[in-house]
Amino acid sequence: MGYFLCRFALCFAAFASGGQSVPQKAKAAPSVPQVLRVAVAGSEPFVVKKDSGLEGISVEIWQEAAAQADWRYRFHMYESVPEALSAVAAGEADLVVGPVSITAERAHRVLFTEPYFGSSLSILSRTDAPTIWERVRPFFSESFFWAIAVLSFTLALVGTLIWLAERDESSDQFPRRAAPGIANGIWLAVVTMTTVGYGDRAPRTVLGRLVTSIWMIVSIITATSLVAGIASTLTLTGMKTVAISSAAQFPGKRVAALDHSPGQELALESHAKVQPVESIQQGYDLVKERKVDAFLFDRPQLLYLLQQEHDSDLAVSKAEYMHQGYGFAAPLHSPVVHDLNINLLRLQESGRVRRIIRVWLGEAEE
Repeated sequence: MGYFLCRFALCFAAFASGGQSVPQKAKAAPSVPQVLRVAVAGSEPFVVKKDSGLEGISVEIWQEAAAQADWRYRFHMYESVPEALSAVAAGEADLVVGPVSITAERAHRVLFTEPYFGSSLSILSRTDAPTIWERVRPFFSESFFWAIAVLSFTLALVGTLIWLAERDESSDQFPRRAAPGIANGIWLAVVTMTTVGYGDRAPRTVLGRLVTSIWMIVSIITATSLVAGIASTLTLTGMKTVAISSAAQFPGKRVAALDHSPGQELALESHAKVQPVESIQQGYDLVKERKVDAFLFDRPQLLYLLQQEHDSDLAVSKAEYMHQGYGFAAPLHSPVVHDLNINLLRLQESGRVRRIIRVWLGEAEE
């Protein structure tokens, strides 16, 4: 009897609602906390500790975005980005601010915002003065010998043309015999090219003077280019060179990298002898003390460190690897990420993000 009464009540309710089922009460969307717990971690120039508070690229971009949303927050410092991410995943913090690489593995545990900065890995290595052989090696290259051969052939050709034009009218300067006559013609071509002009020989015929005049113009260009090329080669060979400029040089080399980082993975894949480090300063010190050959780390941090240290004995290679984006991280289903993304896009569209990055890294690495 009770079963039929329940069925009757359900049918009556469906009839009263127009044949539609009674909607369930929707779950309320999580609200933004009154004061956000913001975990801050990472290295300079993204997180910079000052007596007056925190500065840096990541901190300033977050402050601008939070101001647009009128959010209140409190910073909590963490030793490393992995520790800060663990705090967010455990619900101990509402957001991570810092140079946090957006990776698939991390995205399983936290929710990332849109990237606000594009980074990559680069190599920090020593700059070594060139050896004597490295300085003179360009002059023993195949291209250098080809240039000498072409110049010698041109001098011989011009000397022969002068001899052919002058042997009848100036046999005292250019004998009729080929060997001494051509030799004197080559001598005239050489002194003309070098602008020495001893005056011991000079063409007398119209054709000889025409050939010599053309050679004067050509030799000015040739001599100028030759001198400029030699000067450029001497300048380049005298410059310091980076000991390790690419990952192709890693096999068998001692390479420092942050433990459990993408840099460590790249060094292992490149068959390097990996030395794990805990901080960028430790990696820098190991390279400086010649305990490792190179340090693989995020490019902007390396450039900023060298800028602060004013160190000309170390350099960052032009090679870049494993391009990655930096973003803010929040717990899964966080109520702040959607609005934060909108504010980040507004800051990028207005050029504010670009100006903040330029202040810390300069226009070259913007």
